[in-house]
Amino acid sequence: MTLFSRALARTFRTGLRPLARHWGALLALALFLVAGLAVLDDYGVPLDEHIRALRAERNYAFLIGEDAPFASVDFSTRVYGPVFPFYGPAFDLTLLFAERAFGIDAMRGLHLSRHLLTHLCFLAGGLFAYMLACRLFGARSLGLLAMVLFLLHPRLYAHSFLNGKDIPFLVMFMAALFLAHRAFRRDALPAFVLLGAAVGALVNLRIMGVALVAAIPAMRALDLAFASNWEERKRVLLTTVGFALAGALTFYALLPYLWVDPVGRGAEWWAVLSNTPFVPSELFRGTLYRSVDFPIEYLPVWFSITAPPFALPLGAVGAAGILVAAARAPRNALRNGGLRFALLLVGCFALPALAVILLDSNIFNGWRHMYFLWAPFAPLAVFGLWRLVAALRRTRLRAAAYGAAAAGLAAAVILMTLIHPNQQVSFNFFVDRAAPEHLRWQYALDYWVHALRQGIEWVAEHSESPSGQTAITARRPIEPYAVGNTPILLESARERLANAAPFDIVPSAPGTSWSRSARELHRVEAYASAMWIVESRDDLREVYEAVHGREPLIDGAFDVHRIDGALALVMEPCSPAVIESEHAVAILRATPIDVGDLPEWRKGRAFETRFFPLMNYGAYFEGKCVAALPLPAYPVADFELSGLPELPDAAEAQEKARRARDDGRLLARGFYDVYLADGELAYLRESRDPSETAHPFHLNVYPERVGDLPEERREQGFERFHFEFLSHGAFVDGGYAAFFPLPDYPVAAIRTGQSDGEGGDWWLTEFWIDPERRLAESAAGASGEPIARGAFDVYLSDGALVYIKEPCEQMDTKARFFLHVTPERVGDLPEARRQYGFNNLDFAFFPNGALFEGRCAARAALPGYAIASIRTGQHASGVGEIWSVEFAVGR
Repeated sequence: MTLFSRALARTFRTGLRPLARHWGALLALALFLVAGLAVLDDYGVPLDEHIRALRAERNYAFLIGEDAPFASVDFSTRVYGPVFPFYGPAFDLTLLFAERAFGIDAMRGLHLSRHLLTHLCFLAGGLFAYMLACRLFGARSLGLLAMVLFLLHPRLYAHSFLNGKDIPFLVMFMAALFLAHRAFRRDALPAFVLLGAAVGALVNLRIMGVALVAAIPAMRALDLAFASNWEERKRVLLTTVGFALAGALTFYALLPYLWVDPVGRGAEWWAVLSNTPFVPSELFRGTLYRSVDFPIEYLPVWFSITAPPFALPLGAVGAAGILVAAARAPRNALRNGGLRFALLLVGCFALPALAVILLDSNIFNGWRHMYFLWAPFAPLAVFGLWRLVAALRRTRLRAAAYGAAAAGLAAAVILMTLIHPNQQVSFNFFVDRAAPEHLRWQYALDYWVHALRQGIEWVAEHSESPSGQTAITARRPIEPYAVGNTPILLESARERLANAAPFDIVPSAPGTSWSRSARELHRVEAYASAMWIVESRDDLREVYEAVHGREPLIDGAFDVHRIDGALALVMEPCSPAVIESEHAVAILRATPIDVGDLPEWRKGRAFETRFFPLMNYGAYFEGKCVAALPLPAYPVADFELSGLPELPDAAEAQEKARRARDDGRLLARGFYDVYLADGELAYLRESRDPSETAHPFHLNVYPERVGDLPEERREQGFERFHFEFLSHGAFVDGGYAAFFPLPDYPVAAIRTGQSDGEGGDWWLTEFWIDPERRLAESAAGASGEPIARGAFDVYLSDGALVYIKEPCEQMDTKARFFLHVTPERVGDLPEARRQYGFNNLDFAFFPNGALFEGRCAARAALPGYAIASIRTGQHASGVGEIWSVEFAVGR
């Protein structure tokens, strides 16, 4: 052996020696990796994975200079998510770079690569848990326990493949805790710079990372207070500044959305994410709540019923032991050391949970937004076991305690195996799982539709199913998927899908079958509770084929045919909303040939009335709505059918849509293109998904003169209208169109959109009818030097303030303007304002201003009394002032 080879071998042995001491952790990680690779292809695709991929694409396009600073993103469009630009893209960009580096472009391959990298990230979190516990307890066995406990949470394990938002945040939180322990032990600048970078990345992933942004400087303040000389104080100050700068720069670098306007967009980022606008509804303990109305026990209950049960008392014992030790030695608890860091773990678990509960924060989907609580809780549970074992004097009792912990981990493995691949709906024994369908009626189950894949696979593999309609139905209303979207969830089944019986994926109303006469073929379930049900509607497809091409008895929105023992209703083309709406009810009034056939209590009326909810008697398939309404068993002389939705004439709508495109004025582009033609708004959309028409439209109309409004609306300054697609729309040119006539008074501006049914907007847009003229009118008199400069230049012109900004973009106009006017004589103020000494004339930019070709202006009328001074600017909820100026007027 040459001298070089011996040196190489010695270096190799030296490098492996430290790893050899951690052979248990490395072996466990290897086993977890093998298991993860084995089950990788068993999971479906969550609802918003494509949104995260889109976010990465948009940020990447901006980074390489192919996109303006997100200018083409309609931030309020639900398609991209209501907080599309605000979530940090660091993890999603990492996934994108990996996909491009390895040339992955097949649809299923893209999803598999994302799931694999997310799972590897999760395993890295287990490694950080191990290293932290080893440092805390000085025992590799307890470090191994912390790692295994971290990784064997059933829900977190399933989400480690599916959840690219909450799992990376959990892992980064664990990494930040490890780096915090390391930094405070070393008390050196490089360690705190690395910790700052980690915390900056943490806040980039989720706003809840500010918990550590507050905690670390607070601990350094204690170190400064206990420092005994200038050298120590200087080191504390230097490391704190290094931490803060590294955190701020990392956060800024990882969120390109801020690069254009760090202050304005930073304020907007805080305002949006600290109070998310998305308010879904969710089943909790048998009651359907809006997410902002959950009871106070929502988070504690979800945490308790999904965690490995043996870990809960251990975590409580660990936290209690730390608090007791701190109470006995408060000065020691404040000094830099193991006890203070243990208190940090308790605080990182308890304080965010208490804040969410006491502030009634908007969380939903179980406790997935709070998964990061598992990062401090896992070492707390290990600490509880360590304290418990230390209190036991007999070796057998200590062995029993360790054995019980091992049995708890083994039980978690068994549970995960039994319900695979649906660990995302795991519950422990604190919830009654034995009663059939109990969970289905108590809690939200497969809210990310991962298990939908299993229903599609069953349909794909059972092409011998009857050649009628097959439907995969939900426990709760969801956005329907068309057959063309199924390859997203199951690309490998394309050929089998082509040979399978036709099927749709449709919602069902809570508490009902998808169809009263449907035959259940298969169910995807966990704990005997159905998440998805595969049903067949052979009869309605046969009904359609029997009446297709025949002359109907009634020709209308629904063509009505008479078949054996029933009335057949057919609408083509059709939206699923027609069938799925709880308001779509057919009312059948039947008059018998012989009144004696009626029930006794109906004979006096000589007819019988029956109500048929279409969601229970109809079906949607291949762009058609079909329903079969059974007639009474007795002979019927005549019948009357009412209550059915009426759609406008398709030919007339087609012509109106053509005129709007060719001769109308395009007012807004977005989810719908909105045109003005012949005194009507025309909403035009090219889409093959008729389900999008299910959402009701709303319309705020702002007049040129407030006096044109009805008297009761003048104080609000606009008139509000609502309408449904079923009464104002039609299917045209491979898409659909809806029309609404404007009032006959001159209209200045419009805000319009569709409601999402949960208190929010499916999409929303606002526009001025004549933005160029409105801009000129708003900016009139803004000449010479402004009276004050801020984010907007402010001019005083003819009894009004004029606000000008150039260049200007949509986001500059979102924050509300405040305008505080101080008079020369307090007596000129309205009586209610005299105690404050100024008048509050706050206003919104829309519709009081205009934005056109990168320039914006707003105009605010001033009161007629003599004014001493004015203070004005913009502010945002949860942020405060964005900018302000104050100046004397003296008139």
